[in-house]
Amino acid sequence: MNLCPEYTVEHFGDSAALADLLLREVTHGQKRATSELAAEFAARGEAIPRVGSHWIACDGAGIPRVILRSVELRLGGFDSADVAFAWDEGEDDRSLESWRTEHRKYWQRGCAARGAVWQESDEIVFERFRVVWPPELADA
Repeated sequence: MNLCPEYTVEHFGDSAALADLLLREVTHGQKRATSELAAEFAARGEAIPRVGSHWIACDGAGIPRVILRSVELRLGGFDSADVAFAWDEGEDDRSLESWRTEHRKYWQRGCAARGAVWQESDEIVFERFRVVWPPELADA
């Protein structure tokens, strides 16, 4: 049984609008990291990504736009996020304070949608990635 396929097809965020916004940060900005609750992978029946795996990131309409390769993964709690990771995630003003504010709201909303309560101690998958396709966006 293959617990982590060679690639996944997914989108950023929890809505079409957020998927489009975050994808734009990848294609037109500096977003090269993302984070998700480990419990969210489990709730979807998906394995946690692994270094070297690829994912096809779709826009809010489900159309594939980029292929990303996981280059670094780490599990940790909310308080283990640091300034460098917030910067690499490339959202808002890229500060750790903004990262904490927005991710707290995001995870509270996501947990509530599946009948759970988010806690700062919940395990988070911190992932850094490279863009590998299309060629004009690929990281060196």
